[in-house]
Amino acid sequence: MTWELYALLAAVLLGLVHLSAASFSFKAQVGNRYTVGPRDEELRPTGVAARLHRANLNFLETFPYFAACALIVRLLDASGTLSLLGCGLYLAGRLVFLPLYALGVPWLRTFSWNIATLGLVLVGAQCLVAR
Repeated sequence: MTWELYALLAAVLLGLVHLSAASFSFKAQVGNRYTVGPRDEELRPTGVAARLHRANLNFLETFPYFAACALIVRLLDASGTLSLLGCGLYLAGRLVFLPLYALGVPWLRTFSWNIATLGLVLVGAQCLVAR
């Protein structure tokens, strides 16, 4: 398995962490009765639960692009410096994004998003420079 596929698997696991953090924090906020019920009332998360929900949505916005680029690199058998560095940057940026967002840290959170996005662009660029 290539580094890009390992990175893709790690990103999937990180996505599950995002989802779980958002879900469990909301459940802690509203209680079991609401979360196991029909949810006829539209309760919305607030505070940390809301930030974790938004962080999860943000992850979901970039993950499909990362997945597509990582898979294209693999299909083209085009692994290279750009994709190796890009995968690392995407994972590192996304890994620190969640706690920074949960804690409400504004500038560093944005910087971590920029790092992850740069990583995504580098993986995509590797696809373009492939043979």
